[in-house]
Amino acid sequence: MGYNEEFMRGAISLSIQSVKSGGGPFGALIVKDGQIVSAGTNRVTKDNDPTAHAEIVAIRIASEQLGTFDLSGCELYTSCEPCPMCLGAIYWSRLDKMYYGNTKDDAKDIGFDDSFIYEEIALKPEDRKLKSEQKLRLQASVAFKDWEEKEDKIEY
Repeated sequence: MGYNEEFMRGAISLSIQSVKSGGGPFGALIVKDGQIVSAGTNRVTKDNDPTAHAEIVAIRIASEQLGTFDLSGCELYTSCEPCPMCLGAIYWSRLDKMYYGNTKDDAKDIGFDDSFIYEEIALKPEDRKLKSEQKLRLQASVAFKDWEEKEDKIEY
């Protein structure tokens, strides 16, 4: 594996096509062993799904195609540096490497500003703009205890 300009150009081409077809300006490819496993574009407004970012779409398709949630051995080519949600999904899916075109500052310049999320994550829950309260911790902990004791669990 290693960087392949053709794949990077492919992710960029997807982002351009996405704009032309009514989606957001983002595209992503997941590649394994030199072959494209999946392609995704930003479908937030097309699908009315705030999580349908290009990277998330590509991860969902790749996981389905490969029959696993563990995308080790795969690389991501994306037209833009991922937002916090996508970055989290990239880490959770265990992709080996990521290549990106535009930066998060480039995205901010055209109205896709996710800097407030990075700032919010660093705060204590009680100091965030999204008001939240912890409730029924004891009851919620039952599922965690059950998981911890489960012998046939699939770790992830």
